[in-house]
Amino acid sequence: VQEASSMFLEQAMVQCADLSRPLKVLDLCAAPGGKSTHLQSLLSERSLLVSNEVIKSRTPVLTDNIIKWGAANTVVTSNDPSAFEALQGFFDVMVVDAPCSGSGLFRKDEAAMEEWSLNNVQLCCQRQQRILADALPALAEEGLLVYSTCSYSKEEDEDICDWLAGEMEMEPLALKLPADWGIITSYSPLASAPGYRFYPHLLGGEGFFIACFRKKGKAGVIRTKPAKTEKAAARERSIILPWLATAEEIYKEGDEFFLLPPPVAAHYSVLKAVLNIRYAGVALGQIMKERLVPAHALALSRLLAAEVPFNDLGYDDAISYLQRKELNFNTSGKGWQLAGYKGCNLGWINVLPNRINNYYPKEIRILKQSNDRSFEK
Repeated sequence: VQEASSMFLEQAMVQCADLSRPLKVLDLCAAPGGKSTHLQSLLSERSLLVSNEVIKSRTPVLTDNIIKWGAANTVVTSNDPSAFEALQGFFDVMVVDAPCSGSGLFRKDEAAMEEWSLNNVQLCCQRQQRILADALPALAEEGLLVYSTCSYSKEEDEDICDWLAGEMEMEPLALKLPADWGIITSYSPLASAPGYRFYPHLLGGEGFFIACFRKKGKAGVIRTKPAKTEKAAARERSIILPWLATAEEIYKEGDEFFLLPPPVAAHYSVLKAVLNIRYAGVALGQIMKERLVPAHALALSRLLAAEVPFNDLGYDDAISYLQRKELNFNTSGKGWQLAGYKGCNLGWINVLPNRINNYYPKEIRILKQSNDRSFEK
């Protein structure tokens, strides 16, 4: 579920970026993934999205949400912003939803009030400058920066806009807003850079600030030597290809196979040389005893061949599947098959002669027991 105010990111992209052409986009502070999945929905299939999270413990939930969205044009990384300096001028768009003091969340989260302080505002302001200064070399000349916070503090919003315009050679961009949306336009004191404030009492979302900039400074040149990548051997491709509706290049990391569409594959070796990559493209699975053991990501992707057997479960069986419980329903054939609900893939089952094995991932299974059947409608 995506927060309503944050979904204004779409207006920044539609009004300031050419979404009809392939773009290289960085979501720098991405977990849990609301903005990344939104970007994935807006970008063309020939675009590249790098979804980065500094805190390693938060990358699993980010990866899970990227996988649920089903696209193959995303690379999930876990790096400090300083790592991106090596990718001089690489990205056409950079989205920085910066860590902040969180005053915009007061209505939603009482704990945010207890954690807030003037000292924390100053610390966050300094952190935001450091993040931006480290990452901006990776933005191409004329590239788009979308900066946002969930703070009301001028130090983290308008003052950062003045700093970007004055010291980082960034040109402020104005957005067109319908008056009845309830969004308040503010202007930074020195550069008159427009920013957009979202107040919960004026609209249907939480507290939020967003501003857009165009990079005017010259971009450097990438000097990093691309890393080596291993492609699947002919025998391995012959085992995997019957599962796929496409014959694109298949790559291998250890025992894991994954698919990268050509636009992503063209940049993958450069990214791999610089960044700590946690997930890329679509995971396909492992080969064991000359057969593919399919990955959960493959079930949710757009890559599957139409011939893969599909079981459309009723509501109760679908919930049992998502809870990773034992399954007992009628199905024909045997081996790996899809479990789904109302035509949507949920994941894999393995049909054996005397039972059905549930392969929904343990780490994302539903733990709560509920009698709520509202989703059945």
